[in-house]
Amino acid sequence: MTITHLERDGVAIVLAQEPQRLPDVLHWGSALGATPGDDLLGALHRQTPPGTLDAAWQLGILPAEGDGWAGRPGLQLTRAGILLRTRWHVMPLRVDGATAQIDAVDDELGAALRTRIEIAPGGLVWVTHALRNTGGESFGVDFLEATLPVSPSATHATSLDGRWSREKRPVTTALPPGATARQSRRGRPGHDAPTFLAVSEGEPRWRDGRVWAAHVAWSADVTYRTDRVTDGVPLLGAGELLRPGEIVLAPGEEYVAPPVAFAFSTGGLDGVAARFHTWLRARPQHPRTPRPFTLNTWEAVYFDQDPAQLTRLAERAAEVGVERFVLDDGWFTGRRDDTTSLGDWEVDAGVWPDGLGPLADRVHALGMQFGLWFEPEMISLDSDLARAHPEWLLHDPRHLAHEAGLSWRTQYVLDLANPDAYRHIRDRIDSLVAGIGIDYIKWDHNRDLVEPVHDGRPGTHAQTLAVLRLIAELKQRHPGLEIESCSSGGARTDLGILAVCDRVWASDSNDPVERQDIQRWTGLLLPPELVGAHVGPTRSHSSGRVTDLSYRMATSLMGSAGLEWDILACDAEETAAITRFAALYKELRSLVHTGTVVHPPLRDPAWRVTGFVAPDGGEALVIVATIAGLEDARAERLRLPGLDPLRTYRVAVRTEIGAARAGWIVPPWLSDGGITLTGAVLAEIGLQLPTLWPLQALALHIRAE
Repeated sequence: MTITHLERDGVAIVLAQEPQRLPDVLHWGSALGATPGDDLLGALHRQTPPGTLDAAWQLGILPAEGDGWAGRPGLQLTRAGILLRTRWHVMPLRVDGATAQIDAVDDELGAALRTRIEIAPGGLVWVTHALRNTGGESFGVDFLEATLPVSPSATHATSLDGRWSREKRPVTTALPPGATARQSRRGRPGHDAPTFLAVSEGEPRWRDGRVWAAHVAWSADVTYRTDRVTDGVPLLGAGELLRPGEIVLAPGEEYVAPPVAFAFSTGGLDGVAARFHTWLRARPQHPRTPRPFTLNTWEAVYFDQDPAQLTRLAERAAEVGVERFVLDDGWFTGRRDDTTSLGDWEVDAGVWPDGLGPLADRVHALGMQFGLWFEPEMISLDSDLARAHPEWLLHDPRHLAHEAGLSWRTQYVLDLANPDAYRHIRDRIDSLVAGIGIDYIKWDHNRDLVEPVHDGRPGTHAQTLAVLRLIAELKQRHPGLEIESCSSGGARTDLGILAVCDRVWASDSNDPVERQDIQRWTGLLLPPELVGAHVGPTRSHSSGRVTDLSYRMATSLMGSAGLEWDILACDAEETAAITRFAALYKELRSLVHTGTVVHPPLRDPAWRVTGFVAPDGGEALVIVATIAGLEDARAERLRLPGLDPLRTYRVAVRTEIGAARAGWIVPPWLSDGGITLTGAVLAEIGLQLPTLWPLQALALHIRAE
């Protein structure tokens, strides 16, 4: 028995390998310091052989029925509809720092497995499986999933749900018995995507408690799983959901499963988020420049595009401090509504007789970046492309015969795994980026993939790889080009798409009440600099709710901020407030976009509090908001973690966004313009909050003196 101990950034993985068996995972959790010895096996094995089973066992990296495992297998292979069983011969592990590579072969079956387990920066554990056909006959891969064991003390499971304009709704239940799976079958993650699966000791808390979480870095169909069988250690895992026949490996072919990230924390959900944020911020491609204050034109003009009006809008945007101006849907031929022209990508000469060049030039002359909306994965039946190439649609050929029931937003999906379709879209976008000088693309994806078929097989896997390759190729051709992932809002915000994109659009809802939770739970994976958050009109176009401008600006300040509003219609007071807000965002974005995100605990469910603490603990920004009326006559105290307990801090409200309205409790520090307290007092005793009215927000700036 060989023990392998991987450790980094407070996290450890312990593997034990016996001859002719894939390694068992003895431990995934807190760092252990010294490498455990063979005595650990005695502490963990469930029996001494001979016993009920002929051998004592732990859970391997791919649990199988042949191991005595009664839960869901980690791998399922078939040939001609018959289940195949593996018998692996395992090579000695290759270990490099906090990374282990496991190679195994089944010569009789004709398969080779390579698994990589890495503890990455921040303590995030990545598990990637790759399977190659080394034999002479093809076989199908039904699924290949990554799993790790969790403590038997875990009692609850949490994932996300939602709908359009209300994504990322948390759902917590008791950890169910048996082998359970939650799946997404939309061809994109979807507004109701699980996004992650976390198990915890008790219901999860933001600031404390042990939590184990998994996330599939994949922008399509997925399976999240727990296995809590009565005679085994509980498992947490995930992987790509494959349709029957989608992956059939011919001799020499390989399937690389999407990588799965596992995050363990003793510090609750904030600790899980910190592991994801640290890893993302350590990537070479992570955005390093200040995130531009953006104006997107969608809720300003919708499809009613007029060059003169949009030029005036750009000029006003520059006056208030906008740094990136993005022209949304409606600029291409015939696109007066959402029923036509997707796939053609020709500038509408009837609307833009001089093309988009003059607008882009004016935007650049005003010192702003120019962005443009595309939906490259989609096609309209009413388009020149569909009329010329109906065979390029990614659907079962009989799909269109049932158009009335199966159309979605009057659009269909373009088969980008088809090389000719791929080249058409790539070349159209490439030409426009080069010709106009596009700095930024809002890349939209407004429908599910329904009955996707490529070359006679289910086509979701091939389509997803083609999309990722297309985005990467465009960015390689145009260094400096940034791309935002939008999928009718937040239906594609996974780490797979973030491998090639620079930002996500969290939701089509700019209602700040909805956004408080949408951004909070999106932030469990993504740091705020990657999450677009815009100030919309007074009345939300998605919910109809009316909110104060100060509340909308405070909510936008919590992400990659901007505007989605016809600011030409704003009065002088609103324009002045937006100008102050843009300046405030530019001042504070380095703090928000590099700080540790914390959610101080408050009992009343009406509060939403999010803090951003500088890495050195010398500064923090805290957004204190209400989404309903408060329960108590006296509001709670806000305790802020993460500051230096020995330093003295000045706490003051940033009034640039405007004053929040409070009721009968208005503490002196609020009316006197601030207060000075030590970090220890702020963390342990806290700050008396005012009784804010419903739908109000404060921006507290805390600076060491």
